[in-house]
Amino acid sequence: MSDRPRMLEPLRERGFRFYFLSRSVNLVGTTMAGIALTFAVLEVSDSPTALGTVLAAHSIPMAVFLLAGGVIADRFGRTLVIQTCNVLAGLTQLAIAALVISGTAEVWHLVALTAVNGTVASISMPALAGIVPALVPRDQLQPANVLLSLMRSSMTILGPSVAGVLVVGVGPGWALVVDGTTYLVAAALLLGARIPPRQRTGEQESMVAELREGWQVFVGTTWLWVVVLGFMVLNALEQGAFNTLGPVLAKGSEIGEHGWGLILSAEAAGFLVMGLVLARVRLQRPLLWGMLGMGLYGLPMIVLGTTTETAVVMVAAFVGGMGVEVFSLGWNLAMQENIADDMLSRAYSYDALGSFVAIPVGQLAFGPLALAFGLQHTILVAGSVYLVVVALVLTSRAVRTLPRATTSSAASDATGSTDPEPVS
Repeated sequence: MSDRPRMLEPLRERGFRFYFLSRSVNLVGTTMAGIALTFAVLEVSDSPTALGTVLAAHSIPMAVFLLAGGVIADRFGRTLVIQTCNVLAGLTQLAIAALVISGTAEVWHLVALTAVNGTVASISMPALAGIVPALVPRDQLQPANVLLSLMRSSMTILGPSVAGVLVVGVGPGWALVVDGTTYLVAAALLLGARIPPRQRTGEQESMVAELREGWQVFVGTTWLWVVVLGFMVLNALEQGAFNTLGPVLAKGSEIGEHGWGLILSAEAAGFLVMGLVLARVRLQRPLLWGMLGMGLYGLPMIVLGTTTETAVVMVAAFVGGMGVEVFSLGWNLAMQENIADDMLSRAYSYDALGSFVAIPVGQLAFGPLALAFGLQHTILVAGSVYLVVVALVLTSRAVRTLPRATTSSAASDATGSTDPEPVS
């Protein structure tokens, strides 16, 4: 069988096909919304602290409600949870768009509505992360994840550039209108991808008991908690230095709003190119290669901390995007092949909580740090620390040696004791 038919096999599954279409439509808007919201805030206030506050208003509720989202997904069915959250997210984005387009938006409006959006995103995230193994046979997990990644990368290449043009041409509100509308369309498409809720026997456990089961899986799986611990720091650095200070630096330099959109598109092009490579290569040692890939993501921060040449930063972002794509596939395979399906959403919720809990710290702290030490110097130091944290995660033998699970052994142990060897 040639590589292309093998990669397209998951689309023969009706549930996955509708899910793929739903995510595609949703990402058309979502990839525009990030840059649109960023410059909407900067239109209201040019303060990096104000931007960090709005971004933190999205990430703080995510940290608070993620664990509940994992239990809700396992209890009520992942498609129903995703659909409901899509509708609520669409309505909040349309409300933000109306305020921005009408010129009546204030920072506190954006903070309040973004907090609601972050809440529904936190509840849907574990369901989104855990749905793929229920839609395709286990031997199609890699091609299914690669297809989703290629689609996401393609949308991410186009979205920021189009958003940059819209921000300059007609203002950031119209990109937010597109995002809000696509959430609603995505919810309708997901009707074709229904999955029966988790089958239960006996008396239903309490939410606390289910959270305790998920915690036992998390702490009993060494590679899981080691990587999540590392990403507590990595995500804070990325969100604070690159995603918060980067647009501020761009707006005040020759990069500009459109140039920043091109940089994000170059990063997405790296996702796409590496996705095409991974469609042909079976990824062995998924976490070893994944963390090595994450090391490349320190490069855009280091380069942005030394130059404001748009083309140079674009090249660094492209390389960093390639590295992130390797990690993304490696992490999904590690989780989907080694965690039991009835625990997967809860395991992802602990993963997401640990990974995201420090993001608001980065978003809130890097504005004052930049005012004290300078934008570029702060970004440069953050990129250097990023590389050190990646190296520390790779000192774990469990991370370096985790192999691909075989079909027969995958997810056979719901307690999470899947480490091939202990941490060195």
